[in-house]
Amino acid sequence: MALPKANRLKSRKDFQAVFREGIRRHGSYLTLRALKPLCSTKPSLETVTQTTQATESLRLASTRIGISISTKVSKRAVVRNRIKRQITAVLSNLLPKLSPGWRLVFIVKPTATESKCASPQFLQELEQLLAQAEVFDGNS
Repeated sequence: MALPKANRLKSRKDFQAVFREGIRRHGSYLTLRALKPLCSTKPSLETVTQTTQATESLRLASTRIGISISTKVSKRAVVRNRIKRQITAVLSNLLPKLSPGWRLVFIVKPTATESKCASPQFLQELEQLLAQAEVFDGNS
């Protein structure tokens, strides 16, 4: 199950912002880089259309997630994609519990393939990392 498009972190600029300004939390299989949401939004110009404002507010309101998995984890794309699918399945279940506006990047470590990491272990570690970063609703 893939993440909704509104919840995907895609642009290089967004990834760089998270890596430059975000906080770090480390686990045995994953590293979480999280960037807190901005408290204030920029005032809108009169020339901007209503639809652009609506999509911009939706983009700022939703938590956006990216997954980074290097070829150091595995040379085989099949293995990397399987790990990425497992992580997105777990994150799609956790999505309603997350506070809005966060930008998150999960970096997969090479130990994820060495230990044959399964979905329950990903779930446990993802929840731990998100709790440490205080990303869950009510913790910010």
